[in-house]
Amino acid sequence: TWKWVVGPMFLYLCERLVRFWRSQQKVVITKVVIHPFKTIELQMMKKGFKMEVGQYIFVKCPAVSKLEWHPFTLTSAPEEDYFSIHVRIVGDWTEGLFNACGCDKQEFQEAWKLPKIAVDGPFGTASEDVFSYETVMLVGAGIGVTPFASVLKSVWYKYCHDATNLKLKKIYFYWLCRDTHAFEWFADLLQSLEAQMQERNNAEFLSYNIYLTGWDETQATHFVVHHEEEKDVITGLKQKTLYGRPNWENEFRTIAGRHPGSRIGVFLCGPEGLADTLNKQSISNSEADPRGVHFIFNKENF
Repeated sequence: TWKWVVGPMFLYLCERLVRFWRSQQKVVITKVVIHPFKTIELQMMKKGFKMEVGQYIFVKCPAVSKLEWHPFTLTSAPEEDYFSIHVRIVGDWTEGLFNACGCDKQEFQEAWKLPKIAVDGPFGTASEDVFSYETVMLVGAGIGVTPFASVLKSVWYKYCHDATNLKLKKIYFYWLCRDTHAFEWFADLLQSLEAQMQERNNAEFLSYNIYLTGWDETQATHFVVHHEEEKDVITGLKQKTLYGRPNWENEFRTIAGRHPGSRIGVFLCGPEGLADTLNKQSISNSEADPRGVHFIFNKENF
């Protein structure tokens, strides 16, 4: 028995030592951005840090807790000279990080006053395979949109430099959110992408559908009054926000009809219930014929 135990234990100890060494490397917070809906963005730099789209890191802030490590998806693109995370303030630890960064104060915070941060990672996820497909469906629920922020930023950079070498030809992006304020921090990225694709006469490259799943009577009246305006009243995008939840069966059938005989990557970052639905739709809408359309399902749960 000891022969079977010693080998895995040795590998485990080596892995823990590597992770400890990585977590001791100096991390510099270069910028803290306060977004609406109790969300902050931390932009950081670390020597030798390399990432791919959709990856995540573990973060520790000794000023808040000396032992707690929390996972956060990277929202920056590999092409940027920094890496960033978006933190939504929903608990004691995130509230402590919010205060430690001076976000609760009105005056400008000096860089040397920002807390020390330890980072372990990055670690891989299914989202890394986005660029291996010609057609993809990206589905984010609430704050689960964060890995796709990295993907869409990387797409934007690749388009700016050399779009001809990009295998990815079509993106169907779905974002489901309960509250209108959550759209605000992400809408500017979509606006940049929208403008970029129109300048290059390739507006069809990105099809995005934003669904608002919760609203009250006052908001509903406001939406009706401004529905005929050129840009959406919530996001400021030309594509209007949809209300309710998507009919996934119709969405899969429509996409399958547009891309016959292709492999379509389906990427989700969201709750388990939505993952079950998309997995069933991926299976039921894939053809038995190897030359037919096939949906390949990938997920991250939170």
